[in-house]
Amino acid sequence: MKLAIFNGSPRYKKSNSKILTDHFLSGYNNMCSDPVDVQFLANRKKRVEQTELFNNADAVIIIFPLYTDCMPGIVKEFIEDIAVERPFSAKKMGYIVQSGFPEAIQSTYIERYLEKLTKRLNAQYLGTIIKGGVEGIQIMPPSMTKKIFAQFEALGEYYALNNAFSPALKEKMQKPYKLSPFRVFLFRLLSKLGLSNFYWDSNLKKHNAFDKRFDMPFGNRIRDIVE
Repeated sequence: MKLAIFNGSPRYKKSNSKILTDHFLSGYNNMCSDPVDVQFLANRKKRVEQTELFNNADAVIIIFPLYTDCMPGIVKEFIEDIAVERPFSAKKMGYIVQSGFPEAIQSTYIERYLEKLTKRLNAQYLGTIIKGGVEGIQIMPPSMTKKIFAQFEALGEYYALNNAFSPALKEKMQKPYKLSPFRVFLFRLLSKLGLSNFYWDSNLKKHNAFDKRFDMPFGNRIRDIVE
């Protein structure tokens, strides 16, 4: 069964989605020698090639980060492009949604949408894997990423053998579903100490934008529209 993977991260090859895909394929290749085509939707110049790959694949996995509780625009655009060729009654479609939120509940609304979308395309729904706590894995030490990478390798191995996502792994990977009262308290404490934004602040400083973090360039325009 020909599998194709589409990376929907705007960060292209520097994305966390690519890192997770690489570990998924590492597990997949341990069990199956069939080649898997991977396309990056951020490369819009290859949209015709990407659409053809989607149409010719027996199964498709789309992986992307959660963007304001939804999918990145390039994923939505791609879906609108492929929808022209529907129905896909013989095609299987699955999704992997990753985010910086530690709790899975943040991604459950897009999960519902993806299931409904697949049905509207008349394709077979493989399910949606939700994984939180991913933002920052590129700067974390191996001791902190060992578990998540092992999960994605196991996910790939299971898929290679069963052409499906493991229900047990799906459940395990989306924990915690909600933050415990203690973790909520801890997060509030870190916020007051100014430590919860360390990663984002470091990126702002890296791009000389830290002093502009509270700017609202469209604030007056929005206020005029509302009024």
